[in-house]
Amino acid sequence: MSNSKPQEKKRFPTSRMPLVPIVIIVLILAVALFGEKGVLRMLQARRQRADLEQQVARQEDTNRRLQAEAQRLQSDRRYIENIARQELGMVKEDEIVYQFPDDSGKSDQAPAPPKP
Repeated sequence: MSNSKPQEKKRFPTSRMPLVPIVIIVLILAVALFGEKGVLRMLQARRQRADLEQQVARQEDTNRRLQAEAQRLQSDRRYIENIARQELGMVKEDEIVYQFPDDSGKSDQAPAPPKP
């Protein structure tokens, strides 16, 4: 005798079927955003690159200034004399240096060398 019920095929529940592609898409997006080569890492790398480029520009500017100063120290006698006067307190022959005490009682300049 035949069964009056038609044979039922096993089917996945229709409510769970759309969930699988959604989970896969979410995982792919998560990897794209947070992965080792993700968008967030790329943005961070771009910011770091911009910071490094600024540091390089500052260092290049410092190098240019130091090279110009080195050139002046090698060739410009007036520049050397000016530095010797300001930083070392040196004077020329037959110059008289007048030193006045500061308000704090300390003198910034070195005393004049005694005349022979």
